[in-house]
Amino acid sequence: MGLDEKTRASGDSPRDLQNGNGTVLPTINPDAEKHQAAKAQGGVHPALYVTVWITLSSSVILFNKWILSTLEFSYPVILTTYHLAFATIMTQLLARYTTLLDGRKSVKMTGRVYLRAIVPIGFFFSLSLICGNLTYLYLSVAFIQMLKATTPVAVLIASWALGVSQPNLKVFLNVSVIVVGVVIASIGEIKFVWIGVIYQIGGIIFEALRLTMVQRLLSSAEYKMDPLVSLYYFAPVCAAMNFAVALVWEIPKVSMDEVYKVGFGTLFLNGMCAFLLNVSVVFLIGKTSSLVLTLCGVLKDVMLVAASMLIWGTQVSGLQFFGYSIALGGMVYYKLGFEALRGYAGEAGRQWADFGMRRPALRRLIILISVLTGVFIILGGLAPTYAPGIDAGNYLNEAKSKIGMR
Repeated sequence: MGLDEKTRASGDSPRDLQNGNGTVLPTINPDAEKHQAAKAQGGVHPALYVTVWITLSSSVILFNKWILSTLEFSYPVILTTYHLAFATIMTQLLARYTTLLDGRKSVKMTGRVYLRAIVPIGFFFSLSLICGNLTYLYLSVAFIQMLKATTPVAVLIASWALGVSQPNLKVFLNVSVIVVGVVIASIGEIKFVWIGVIYQIGGIIFEALRLTMVQRLLSSAEYKMDPLVSLYYFAPVCAAMNFAVALVWEIPKVSMDEVYKVGFGTLFLNGMCAFLLNVSVVFLIGKTSSLVLTLCGVLKDVMLVAASMLIWGTQVSGLQFFGYSIALGGMVYYKLGFEALRGYAGEAGRQWADFGMRRPALRRLIILISVLTGVFIILGGLAPTYAPGIDAGNYLNEAKSKIGMR
């Protein structure tokens, strides 16, 4: 399992689980994986854990966007502080009344380690959450998910910079495909807002630094932690740091009328949804493989793009779809590797051949539908989509300016 599967970011998940989408801190410990697998009930199919995780991860992202944008509660730092305070309270209760956090007993946490390791990591985690949630004020969920595809690239570069791994030109060329895809998707973005992109890039950089520092901390066996135990240690310090920022930046401007507009019930459900995401990650890790985590992460991102289009009417151009497809393909290749993909492709080919022998008519129908869909995408889907009132000439000029052609 690669570096990116070992440490996952907030909100979204074992993979995206990225910037400002909640407070997920999956730092996978092999012993914890075995422990969770042993505890899981044998009668529960892994698909249930996958479904729950995808649902919660997507819900947290869409929920946050709805509160910050639709309900016009434009205080992302306050919202993030609330999530972390909620997680702090819940992990304390779980530690006292359940066995879910018994893994903390094997962690040799001292005041010195907390100050020298947990606090600096918490600092970067707070910055990644703040930047990630600020992004929702300027960009669509669909475009944010496309930009997040560069997270593995940032983590790789951060690991080289901090000496956690050695630079490798072949690996760098592999991840460059992701960057190319995201650049193409960015050129095709209709509502491109620079300040939002800058915030998202900042969130990705801070998250990459955090993940790399966590990886370095976990290189010692005595500090191995599962996601929930990690949250138990990081949430309090992150909540305090975010509160300090909110106290200066947002609390003087917020009014109780704005809080009442959102509603205490809505805020409670939002915090609970973000916390349950962390709990679902613990069980998901114990029941699935790195392949399942990777593919489910890709599926979740695609579903979020579709949900953004349906809920908020986000316009996504064909050029963006093309670029994002390249980025997702590069991501899967980087995480799984050529040999693994070749093995899975061979097995898929055998299953497809067997299906053709059993259901030849249905197989031909599937092929026909796939060909027609492909033709439709090539002839119509890849054509740029323009927002109402946007002149095609202006659209092309803006696209050229983004890549420095004018």
